[in-house]
Amino acid sequence: MSDICQQNDFDEQDLEQLTAVSPSDIRIAAMNLLSRREHSARELHQKLRKRFKDPDLVDEQLQRLADENLQSDERFAESFLRQRIARGQGPIRIRQEMRQRGILDPDISAAMEAGSPDWCALAEKTLHRKFGEEASANIKDQAKRSRFMQYRGFSSEHYKDLL
Repeated sequence: MSDICQQNDFDEQDLEQLTAVSPSDIRIAAMNLLSRREHSARELHQKLRKRFKDPDLVDEQLQRLADENLQSDERFAESFLRQRIARGQGPIRIRQEMRQRGILDPDISAAMEAGSPDWCALAEKTLHRKFGEEASANIKDQAKRSRFMQYRGFSSEHYKDLL
């Protein structure tokens, strides 16, 4: 029995070799994430750091992906903007969420200009989807609608005529 245990015992060096992470492992994991949807560099970094403990190797592979244009914060910002517009969210909330995901203000502005949505029309569509076509009955209902629109990320300029 002790012979079997001795055969199965690994020394530390053998264990490190078995659990060593290669750059290709990190790249494959990153590519798998990117194949599902666009990710910001910060999101990818956070997800890969949970899985792989070598920060230098993770940073190196992320830089390679960015250099090869397989990961792009600009492309992520455009994709994110389209998704959030489809959900009926306004520019304030979208900007805030992009900043939380590590997108820089110039990239956010570029995506907003490229998408150039009609925020007033989107606000109207969002408000009617939630509350219907009928006008607010009283001040309390009007305040409720206003809070909803603010939560969605619209400024009062976008929806004040609708209330």
